[in-house]
Amino acid sequence: MTGVLSFEALAAQVTDGSIDTVLVCFVDMQGRLMGKRFHAAHFVNGAWEETHCCNYLLATDLEMGTPDGYASTSWEGGYGDYVMKPDLTTLRPIPWLEGTAMVLCDILDHHTHLEVPHSPRAILKKQVQRLAGMGFDAMVATELEFFLFEKSFDEVRTEEWRDLKPISGYNEDYHIFQTTKEEHVMRPLRNHLWNAGIPVENSKGEAEAGQEELNIKYAKALDTAEYHTVAKHAIKEISWQQGHAVTFLSKWHHGRVGSSSHVHQSLWQNGVPAFYDESDPLGMSNLMKNYMAGLLKYAPDYTYFMAPYINSYKRFVKGTFAPTRTIWSVDNRTAGFRLCGSGTKAVRVECRVPGSDMNPYLAIASMLAAGIAGIEAQLTLQDPAKGDVYQGKSGMIPATLSAARDTLSSSSMLRAAMGDDVVDHYTRAAGVEIEEFEKVVTDWEIARGFERA
Repeated sequence: MTGVLSFEALAAQVTDGSIDTVLVCFVDMQGRLMGKRFHAAHFVNGAWEETHCCNYLLATDLEMGTPDGYASTSWEGGYGDYVMKPDLTTLRPIPWLEGTAMVLCDILDHHTHLEVPHSPRAILKKQVQRLAGMGFDAMVATELEFFLFEKSFDEVRTEEWRDLKPISGYNEDYHIFQTTKEEHVMRPLRNHLWNAGIPVENSKGEAEAGQEELNIKYAKALDTAEYHTVAKHAIKEISWQQGHAVTFLSKWHHGRVGSSSHVHQSLWQNGVPAFYDESDPLGMSNLMKNYMAGLLKYAPDYTYFMAPYINSYKRFVKGTFAPTRTIWSVDNRTAGFRLCGSGTKAVRVECRVPGSDMNPYLAIASMLAAGIAGIEAQLTLQDPAKGDVYQGKSGMIPATLSAARDTLSSSSMLRAAMGDDVVDHYTRAAGVEIEEFEKVVTDWEIARGFERA
């Protein structure tokens, strides 16, 4: 990828005073941006080569706690450093923050200067490199959904996340009038991201009150993960600037639909769509069929990477456009995998399983690994399902985080593709989430049993 800011252009803007801050960031296990704010002059004078961070940052939970059980870092190990190595091809302006640019980093071992294997960016790069060795580029797009609320983050936190009111009062799916009322957030979001070099296509109201969707043009897999991550960060910051809270929880209320992040994917070879075969009734090449067969066969193995929290599994409810089964169908939104663009060069598979809480690097990497396994084994693709896929009983998505953790841990495919250390690391991350949840007494338990138990 060629960044929207060359290093020379950055240096010139630092000299003329238009940029004074560089965000030096990496992506953590949860898909968040972590890092430091550098004085821009110091960055261009030498800090562009590398900086450091504590190695606990790739072994925390959402609360930034330091749970035990990780082989890579621990109190016993002393919590040493990782090297943050800026990838200067990712330099871009951040127009919604005055005088600010951003660069993303690879995370390296402090002693060997090799990439840390459980870093999300390293995990995706490994699968992209595997495909490159086979002669393919993975082209990917994500659809990111989220909820926008009337009040600010600070207000809803002070009120302990009770009585949350979305910014609109009714389902705004494709609704132009209602989304006009939200343009004070969505218009600067689209324009700032575009000016940051992120190829935004559109935003729209989604299928619930206060629910939004942002769509970004398809790109190579690593670029798409970067676009998604920066866009999600921008949504939070711009919403905060406008006095609103936003959430990427998969399911923030049991009575509301969930938020997804569907992932479209195809393979290209020498600039030509390798999934397309004009002689096939649906336009699907044998390569695409093998790839999709791998996606379906190994879906339980990588569900954790698409649904990483206890809350993620509350979204999988029939009749809500969230899938419940790892079945494919042709242009059918009840299936976990939807064939889009059938009969055209745009033929592709849309995975509808991931929630808006996914880490795009991990989700895309795990799907590529499954697709590669399907190609290597020349797996046969089952016939497409028809009608209401919710009605079937086979091919169910793991129903809980515990089930997804177990299929991840026992996946020989992912262990071969990613390495035992990586699978063990994220198996432990799932375990931490489960352990923390099991300690908590919920409002539901108190309301149900306080008097009647």
